[in-house]
Order: sequence, then structure tokens, then C-alpha cells
Amino acid sequence: TPKGTCEESVKIAIDAGYRHIDGAFVYYNEHEVGQAIWEKIAEGKVKREEIFYCGKLWNTCHPPELVRPTLEKTLKILRMDYVDLYIIELPMAFKALEACKDAGLAKSIGVSNFNRRQLEMILNKPGLKHKPVSNQDPVLNAIGEKYNKTAAQVVLRFNIQRGVVVIPKSFHPQRIKENFQIFDFSLTGKEMKDIEALNKNTRYVEMLM
Repeated sequence: TPKGTCEESVKIAIDAGYRHIDGAFVYYNEHEVGQAIWEKIAEGKVKREEIFYCGKLWNTCHPPELVRPTLEKTLKILRMDYVDLYIIELPMAFKALEACKDAGLAKSIGVSNFNRRQLEMILNKPGLKHKPVSNQDPVLNAIGEKYNKTAAQVVLRFNIQRGVVVIPKSFHPQRIKENFQIFDFSLTGKEMKDIEALNKNTRYVEMLM
């Protein structure tokens, strides 16, 4: 995206009520995100503790000795002492990730794109919930037409009703606002089942290592 677009989008999102900001080193916009957050803090719009910032470790930085330096670089760019959540995509980095949490560099830690076997390698706990993915499926469009909503809004509402935390992304002011306009309707039980039936068990990120 053009320089400055991300910064302006984050400002609009914060003004609209967003408090969870999803970022990553590989997005190459951490400096703009940090700048936007600190400008809104300076304006008195939000406090740092009201922002939930999620960062992600890039695939090639998962060797244990690279985890902390990579996170520290992100924190320096963001001008933050900690991230609220830091996510990895390979089990090999988990112990180093725990060490980052113990050091206070991340308040919470998590994983992304893990399969069942990978989860079992590190945790003896229930599996993690997945992030929703929106597409232009006819089922989603039909439900959207019924409620005068977009397919993306239908998917967001679907996951909200399932108790899943959603992380919508957009650089468009109108879509940023639309992502918040999902609390004025509810899906029926049948509609929930119809959307659940769309599951294809597809992985959306291919590992580079």
C-alpha cells in the first residue's frame, strides 16, 4: 500500500472504536502502525493499556536464537515495551517464545497455522480457535442479502456467535466501519449450520522452511 495509507487507516480504526490491532514484521508497516497508535495516545483518544497489539514472527525467524531479537526489533520500531500477543507458526520457536513472555516482552503468546500434531507437540490443552476467512460464497451472499450485509459481515457475525475473537483487516475507511456494524443482527440456527458446512479444512499459509 502507498506510504501513509496504513497509518491513516489505523487512526480511522481507533477513532471508530477498534482496540485490537493485528500486525507483523512481514507487513513492513510496523513503523506506521506505531506512529498512528502513539498519535492517538497523544491526542488522549486511547491509553496504551487500552490497545491490544498482536505481532507475529515471520517464518524464517523461527530458529530459537532469532525469536527474541526479532521481537525486540519489532518493539523498537513500534516504540513499545511489550506486545499484548505474539504469535509463532512453527513449534521449534515455542520455548524461546515462552522466554519472551517471561521477560515481559509479550503479555500473551500464541500459535497460528498449527495442525493437531504440532499443537500436541507443545500443549496438553484444548486446540486453539481458528481465524475466520471470508470469501464470496453464494451461501454467504444470500444470507448477506437477507440482512442487507456484506459476505464479510456475515462471516464476522458467524464467528462472534460462535464465541470466536475476530480480527478483520482493511485499509478502506468504509470497510473499517462496516466491520463494526455486525451487532444489529443475528444468524439463525440453520444459517449457522449452512456456514459451518462450507468448511474445507484448507491451510492458508504455506511454510517457507
